Amino acid sequence: MPIRHTAVWIDHQEAKIFQIDRESFEEKTLRDPHRELHRRPTIDAEKSHPTDGEHFYRDVANALEGAEEILVVGPSKAKLEFIKHVHKHNHALVPKIIGVETVDHPTDGQLAAFARHYFRVADRMQ
Repeated sequence: MPIRHTAVWIDHQEAKIFQIDRESFEEKTLRDPHRELHRRPTIDAEKSHPTDGEHFYRDVANALEGAEEILVVGPSKAKLEFIKHVHKHNHALVPKIIGVETVDHPTDGQLAAFARHYFRVADRMQ
């Protein structure tokens, strides 16, 4: 069964995928096993394993199957790298992405509220 509204918060270490309805949300977290958990990856680490991020983005894209509308948010350039990956490798997701926003590190509840508001506005505009 398709999921109407899905938000994904992504940085270089993890992605949180939220399936959102009016009263509740379900959250699933994917972690990039190839990245160490520290705030800023070193430039050398990214250059030595450039495909590690691609594997992570592929896993995130696969987890979005079934979504009808997708909002991509996050604090850094990872959200833009993910969008580039989708355009290159997951053409079916491209028209489903209705927005990309910069959002720092909200709580799950804050992100769900932000996404609900975003989707309500987007639905009214259609």
